[in-house]
Amino acid sequence: MLLKLVPENTFIKFINFRKFAYVFSLMMIVAAFGLYFSKGLNFGIDFEGGIMVEIGTEEVADIGKIRSTLSELDLGDVKVQEFGDPKDVLIRLEYQEGMTVDQVVEKVREVLPDAIEGEISYRRTETVGSTVSEELISDGIMAVILAIGAVLIYIWLRFEWQFGMGAVIALVHDVILTIGMFSLTGLEFNLSTIAAILTIVGYSLNDTVVVYDRIRENLKKFRKKPMPELLNLSINDTLSRTVMTSLTTLIALASLFFLGGEGIHGFSAAMIWGIFVGTYSSIFIAAPILLWVELRRDEPDTSPEAGVDVIPPQKGS
Repeated sequence: MLLKLVPENTFIKFINFRKFAYVFSLMMIVAAFGLYFSKGLNFGIDFEGGIMVEIGTEEVADIGKIRSTLSELDLGDVKVQEFGDPKDVLIRLEYQEGMTVDQVVEKVREVLPDAIEGEISYRRTETVGSTVSEELISDGIMAVILAIGAVLIYIWLRFEWQFGMGAVIALVHDVILTIGMFSLTGLEFNLSTIAAILTIVGYSLNDTVVVYDRIRENLKKFRKKPMPELLNLSINDTLSRTVMTSLTTLIALASLFFLGGEGIHGFSAAMIWGIFVGTYSSIFIAAPILLWVELRRDEPDTSPEAGVDVIPPQKGS
């Protein structure tokens, strides 16, 4: 017996709420832009530049103790994380005004023995300059643009141009709201955040394609059904699958968020947010937008001889 979180006979008229959803999404997008231009993003060392120190320890390193010890140096935002192996530690530091890189590293060397037992090997010290940071920012933006462009081509080839337009609008919506969330919360925006945004694009696209597949099937199956009713039917057909997928993914991401450590905190937070906005956009943006772009098929025959479709909604995906 299949587990269903949504009752078999559920039929919610999502399309009836499309105007409210458009207004709500527009307000959220305006707020996201406002936050971005007024508050900006908390760029990490990847984008701002800084100092990276990789060390090796004899025993498994206590990341929390190292982080608290370095925080006492008043060196600004200090990031400490495992680097592949529990005995490999990567320390990220901000540039310090009035101090050279060597002076900053020396201060770190002085206090690390208080947090680490045994011998410490200093494997490498690197600096990320402004030029490299600018390249990383432009490369990250280009990666997101190329991903959305690839989505447009894929949907266009698989469905019709109206579906491609709806999918891209939904994805741009998700990316903007995710950036707005980072601006609001002040979470560090780094390369792992770009990876999270690309993952959100993939997840949201998957949700949207499932709904679009059902819409395409129902376009052939219910040739007399008005378009708003057909869209409602298609969304409800896939609702159980959407809820189940989102819930199980959220459980895994919650574990990463609370237990995964600071190194992936921003990534997991972005993904959790992305699950919500991706699910929302696939239902309230991607599907209803097909009415706005005037997706058409044979108009329903409303003559008395033609009758109407009476096949009840089909559940499942």
